[in-house]
Amino acid sequence: MLDTLYSQIGLLPMVLVGIFAFTKGDEPERLAMGAYLLGWMAGMLIQSDSGQDLSWQPGLFALDVLMLLVLGGLAWKFRRTWPIWAASLQLVIVMSHIVALFDLRGGMMSFYTVVNLAAYGVLIAIGIGTFWAWQERRAAGLE
Repeated sequence: MLDTLYSQIGLLPMVLVGIFAFTKGDEPERLAMGAYLLGWMAGMLIQSDSGQDLSWQPGLFALDVLMLLVLGGLAWKFRRTWPIWAASLQLVIVMSHIVALFDLRGGMMSFYTVVNLAAYGVLIAIGIGTFWAWQERRAAGLE
């Protein structure tokens, strides 16, 4: 799970944005970050860690579709712009799963690169949304 330096370094921004979202964010930021952290933990548990298995994994696809539904629901319910950006990046992840399922000519390493970069984009969108919510509360004098 966290046996490599890369996975530990990748965990650091998630923990920092998570702390920021849970301490300074409003309800949508907390919901999105909670779903993101739960999805990350579930993904760590169900992914295939063997180096030889570079094939399509339906469990991870289902998790990414679920995260897309959560972010889409947040974009539908709350009048904020960051859930739309986060949902669009999550849609890139879901579409990458579908492309990898039907056409492996691009290679699984390029698939993993797209998925990881888009996941960092979702994390950045949550962080920016948290910052905006925090600044709006400060400007309104609620904090």
